[in-house]
Amino acid sequence: MAKAPSRTTAKRKAPVKAKAKPQTAAAAHPVSPLAPRSFAKLPPLAGVRLATGAAGIKYKDRTDVLVAVLAPETQAAGVFTRSKTASAPVEWCRAGLAGGTARALVVNSGNANAFTGKAGMDGAQAVAQSTAAAVGCRAAEVFLASTGVIGEPLPAERITKILGGLVEAGAAAGWMEAARAIMTTDTYPKLATATAMIDGHKVTINGIAKGSGMIAPDMATMLSFVFTDAAIPAEALQEMLSAGVKSSFNAITVDSDTSTSDTLLLFATGKGARHPEVRTAADKRLAEFRRKLEAVLLDLALQVVRDGEGAQKLIQIDVTGAETDRAAHRVGLAIANSPLVKTAIAGSDANWGRVVMAVGKAGEKADRDRLRISFGGHVVAEKGERAAGYDEKSATKAVSGRLVEIAVDLGIGKGKARVWTCDLTHGYIEINGSYRS
Repeated sequence: MAKAPSRTTAKRKAPVKAKAKPQTAAAAHPVSPLAPRSFAKLPPLAGVRLATGAAGIKYKDRTDVLVAVLAPETQAAGVFTRSKTASAPVEWCRAGLAGGTARALVVNSGNANAFTGKAGMDGAQAVAQSTAAAVGCRAAEVFLASTGVIGEPLPAERITKILGGLVEAGAAAGWMEAARAIMTTDTYPKLATATAMIDGHKVTINGIAKGSGMIAPDMATMLSFVFTDAAIPAEALQEMLSAGVKSSFNAITVDSDTSTSDTLLLFATGKGARHPEVRTAADKRLAEFRRKLEAVLLDLALQVVRDGEGAQKLIQIDVTGAETDRAAHRVGLAIANSPLVKTAIAGSDANWGRVVMAVGKAGEKADRDRLRISFGGHVVAEKGERAAGYDEKSATKAVSGRLVEIAVDLGIGKGKARVWTCDLTHGYIEINGSYRS
């Protein structure tokens, strides 16, 4: 996740009784050393009201439910996991996108509602219907997301019990609380914001995300929700979102495991500046908005990989000279997902031979004698062997800091890609070895 700022404060009107200082998931693990030094201060967004509450789904004395109430006719877009064992909320949202509009979002942490059979979809429907009744909309306009343990039945009644109060308590502030409520093994909340001009009118983009482990998106991210007060139709939103994930959420990996629950949703309330109507993503007046949206997506994605379970180092991998951009991306992910590469970096071991191995196994066109590998600008291998100017001390220094840069030039084409990952440490094993206990 290069520098990914994150900032915010907000106050919450609590609809349910809770202790004065509810615990968050971050209390379970030390905050990542790669965490941002400050959090993004997300401003209120016209057409969005937020509330969080404690349903006791898994965690004690902490918020675990987020409700966002959206203005009528809010436009919606989304991308989801390609996992063949997708969760009930993912299936619910896929169906809901066909309508194009959204009135509410409900997210719970502590239970993924995945691989839970008919009961899983029944639980999702119960939450959607209860929310719809409180908001005054159709259940199909309620979008859902769940994160946590797979295979455990969702105690939907604990959520529906507090939904009415949450809908009533919704307020324009509360972005920090919203980001904290959706955390699981995350060690810090993830937030980003930006403003853009559409034909001379300023609009705002706010986003939150959660994710730390089971991170190898094949569509979007673990869970991420982005909101704008711009008036943009669903089809245009979808086109921009699908394009934006390619160089952000689909360019990160922590452990090569794609979640059953990966969900990225984008909502446009249309309640901000009254800019002229835009109908397509190709409209030139959306050029700056598209850039700022992509910046928010990348910011959130990098915050996720910086919070990789047990991570101590952020690894940036640049692949050039590939046959195609797609080939470069595949080579980059082969390096990023290699446990041998990641553990070498964790130990500050400049073992470039492991990068050679990863390039070779990627299945893309490569030529041993054209391959060039650099660590932090220091060439370590080229022309089929160790570089003539190789210096072990310089190479070791290049892989010893918090940010490690690996560059690979295949020397056979113009394809290029950049991906990010983190190192693999004992902390990852400790977190996942005790995840359900």
